[in-house]
Amino acid sequence: VCQLLDRWADGVRMVGTMSWDRLIRMTPLLVLICLAAALTAWLSASRSTYDIGLREPGTDRPAGVVTTQQALIDLSGQFLQGTGTPGSGQGAWLGFRGNLHDGIGLEAGALLQEFPADGPKRLWEIPVGEGYAGAAVKDGRAYVLDYDAVVRADALRCLSLDDGKEIWRRSYPADVKRNHGMSRTVPAIGEGVVVSLGPKCQVLCVDAQTGQYKWGVDLTREYRTKVPPWYAGQCPLIQDGKVILAPGGSSLMVALDAQTGKVVWETPNPRGWEMTHTSIIPMEFGGYNMLLYCGSGGVAGVDAQTGKLLWDTTAWRVKIAAVASPVPLDDGRIFICGGYDAGSMMLQLTPSGNGLTVQPIYTLKADVFGSEQQTPIFYKGNLFGVIPGGQLVCLGLDGKPKWNSGTSKYGIGPYLIANDVIYLMNDTGTFSTVAADASGFKPIAQAKVFAPGHECWGPMALANGKLIVRDLRRMACLDISAAKTAE
Repeated sequence: VCQLLDRWADGVRMVGTMSWDRLIRMTPLLVLICLAAALTAWLSASRSTYDIGLREPGTDRPAGVVTTQQALIDLSGQFLQGTGTPGSGQGAWLGFRGNLHDGIGLEAGALLQEFPADGPKRLWEIPVGEGYAGAAVKDGRAYVLDYDAVVRADALRCLSLDDGKEIWRRSYPADVKRNHGMSRTVPAIGEGVVVSLGPKCQVLCVDAQTGQYKWGVDLTREYRTKVPPWYAGQCPLIQDGKVILAPGGSSLMVALDAQTGKVVWETPNPRGWEMTHTSIIPMEFGGYNMLLYCGSGGVAGVDAQTGKLLWDTTAWRVKIAAVASPVPLDDGRIFICGGYDAGSMMLQLTPSGNGLTVQPIYTLKADVFGSEQQTPIFYKGNLFGVIPGGQLVCLGLDGKPKWNSGTSKYGIGPYLIANDVIYLMNDTGTFSTVAADASGFKPIAQAKVFAPGHECWGPMALANGKLIVRDLRRMACLDISAAKTAE
């Protein structure tokens, strides 16, 4: 190497005395000398640290390195007892879209429709980690899967419904970075348990009252789940003592015993569909209790008792991000919609032999009916939802709009229906009420409840006349009980 470098140096000294013709003729030789020097130096330096030979699969990874999407962690994590105590009332909002998974509140008492300019009475407000995770409610307790960026952990928090004070929290390490928020799922409450699904597809089950750890599973390790681009948005479902999940990967759908976490059944995934941001919705039709899911490649119906795939179709697919969940209607119809110009589609199930067949009835363009984030609500024979552009729409089941809110816009925020009223939150924290009436658009009231509000996209929860809402970094509880407001 030294000899080659000496020759290079001599050549450089000669440059000043050479003619251009001679220099051009020597250029290839000089380039070869330089390359030879570099190759010799690299071989000399690497001989002591690398062995040149035939590579075998796996030998290029250091021993002990986990090759799944994330390292194994102890999901039992850490427990912290708080000072809060359970609130009053027997009402419940058991998970994503409420007790019947339809976005409709089952409130026994009268609810507030109109309110002062500053909005309904605020019972409490607390800071939360950046995200859109909604709450589930039962026995005076509100559960939310938060993200604690300080200690970098998912935190399942149990709060008092009356004052928002933390009763307990159980957290486990999760390496999550800001990506349009961090947390975005709603826990599910079952018989004595609460189950959460974290941003990185880690499932945690604890005792609903005490927070005691029962079981946990990492879907990326157990089912080769691919974490969606904006983290997990699927909310777990509990039905008949089983936790139902759609991991994608090696299994399209799985059922785990809610008390033990043991596998009850698994649905094969021959099409290789991946997990989306949509959630599983139950449906009964043709003697089947089935589970609907929009995977990355289409829509499927699975037998809730056995896990058998009853039907699937690739006629529907959202190219970028599927978020809105399927909506079961009457007579075997299923309404599905999405954002990014996906629009919507009506499917029809038909009994055939010993099974079911599925076919599209019609499709709608996005400006007629689509949805960037929220799942529309089927109420009294019509569909209500917010379409791209922010308008609230009432859609007939024939695919024809009955009315559109026009210049009154609601962003891409959440909504639910209770006692014939639509309760909506727009992107920037304006809370509104609109009559759930197919005869026309009838706004009732509106008020700013988050000022300034930012990305108020988290699903709302309603129980005991208390409405839990949130923006990107705050969660609040509004009293919309008409009786209490009149006192």
